[in-house]
Order: sequence, then structure tokens, then C-alpha cells
Amino acid sequence: MDDSPKGPQHVVLVTGPSGAGRSTAINALEDFGFEAIDNIPLGLIPRLLEGPALERPLALGVDIRNRDFTVGGLLSLQSALAEQMQITPQLLYLDAAPSVLARRYSETRRRHPLAPDSAYTEGITRELSLLEQARAAADILIDTSEMSPHELRAQLATWFAGTQAQQLAVSVESFSYKRGLPQGLDMVFDCRFLDNPHWVPELRALSGLDAPVQAHVKADPRFDPFMQMVIDLALFLLPACTDEGKAHLSFGFGCTGGQHRSVTVAETVARALAEQGWQVSTRHRELERRGQAAKGVATGLDERSQA
Repeated sequence: MDDSPKGPQHVVLVTGPSGAGRSTAINALEDFGFEAIDNIPLGLIPRLLEGPALERPLALGVDIRNRDFTVGGLLSLQSALAEQMQITPQLLYLDAAPSVLARRYSETRRRHPLAPDSAYTEGITRELSLLEQARAAADILIDTSEMSPHELRAQLATWFAGTQAQQLAVSVESFSYKRGLPQGLDMVFDCRFLDNPHWVPELRALSGLDAPVQAHVKADPRFDPFMQMVIDLALFLLPACTDEGKAHLSFGFGCTGGQHRSVTVAETVARALAEQGWQVSTRHRELERRGQAAKGVATGLDERSQA
């Protein structure tokens, strides 16, 4: 069976003056499902596109930072790709008014690549003049002068999100407070107020992955209200984070040993979010350390993968 991707390869060449939002655009396209490569030399692009189409569309950042960049070379590449039936190219140009570019450079205090030893305003003027032909040839031109990064992402979504958009990834992690908080968590909940199975001899060696431990924790009258509030909060936040352009949101649940209560809560929350259609992965840090690594919800209740 031939499993090779069908249809032409979609390639978006992203360019524009420094400070116009090119990096934001590249990151947004990556979140929309594109394979993104920034600052790629023009000469490497034809070799990159040799052979059958890739599974994902490509977003390639090309600009004056590239060692072989010329506007003529960019336009020749655009024309050459357009002549190939197996490739669908688009030239995306991010633009901004000179005064806006100057303000952004003033705020970052970075040197302009075309004026490393002089005022950044000189570099801006040179770059805009250099890119004038590329701007005129653009398939899509977005002026970011009055846009915030979030507004730019929203504008790009109208052009490129489509069916390639990747859903917000959600991770749920259990941990022990004795070993400290895991890095990178967006929200942390303390589960130590729940009834502790550690003090029940027949449950002590088990974990929150085992039904007897889960039953014990869930029997605490505070468990159900706590779960309802946490899940309601998560379901409120997740669409808002998606609208904000976040690609990932992580929740942490801690208890004393990271074995019983936090594991039970993490599993319950992950299952509830997966049932609502969210892409969820779970990790139980302390169980992993003891070689009891748990499997977490991936894209649904029956598909699980190690977080």
C-alpha cells in the first residue's frame, strides 16, 4: 500500500522587514500545523522540496538575515516553485510603517541587521527599499502596524488555520510536594486536604491508578465538589487560552507523596477533559521515579501514551 502523502506540497515563504512580526507569523503557522523553518538559506529550499510531498505544509522564513538572500533570488524561487505542479507556493509579506518599525526597534534596543554600526532608522530605510519588489509580488500582504501579536495570529488564522490547525495540548501532572513543584506548570492545585490512603495499610503500597485507592479518595465528601470546580475552571480556561493563541496548558496536582491523592485527581481531571474532546496527556512524576510510570490520556479515553 502506498502511504505517501497525496496532493501538492503547500509552501509559504514568509518575509518582510525586521520588526514587522515575521517571527510571530512563523510561530503561529507552526501552531496551525505547518512544519516551520526560520532563516533558511534560499539555496537550500529546492533541495528541501525534492521528492514527494511532506505530510504537513511548510512555512519557510526568508529575509535579509539569510547569507544568500536577495530579492531577485526570492522572486526567482517563487516563480520556479509556482511552475512545479507538485508544489503550491505562497509569498507572505509582513509589513509595517517605518515609524512603527522604528518604535519597535527603539523598545527592543537591538541593532538593525542592515545598520549594525549606525542608527537603526538607517537600516529600516535601506531594508524597506530593498524589499519593495518582494512586497509588490506578495500573494498575501499583512500590515501589522496597528496589530498586537494576538491580532496578527488571528489574521493569519483566517488565511492558514483551516483543517491544519493543531488543537491546544493539555497536560496533567501529579507530583509530591516533598520533591518540589515540577517546572513549567501553568496552574497548581494542592490535594493534601483529601483523605489520605497512606494511612490505610492495605492501600499504602498501591497508587491512585488502582481502583481501591481511587474509591477511597473519591469517598471523601470534599472530592466531588473539588473536582467539579477544577473541571469547570479548566473548561472555562481552555477555549480562552485557545483564543489567546496558546499552544499548551499544563495543570499540576500535588499531595504529600505524589502516589495516591494527586494521582487519583489527575486521572479524574484528564479523563473528564478528554471526554470533552480536548487533547490530554498525563504524567505521574513520582510513579515514574519508582518505575510505575502511568499511561495518560492522549486524544481520547482509549488512546493512551506516556506523557
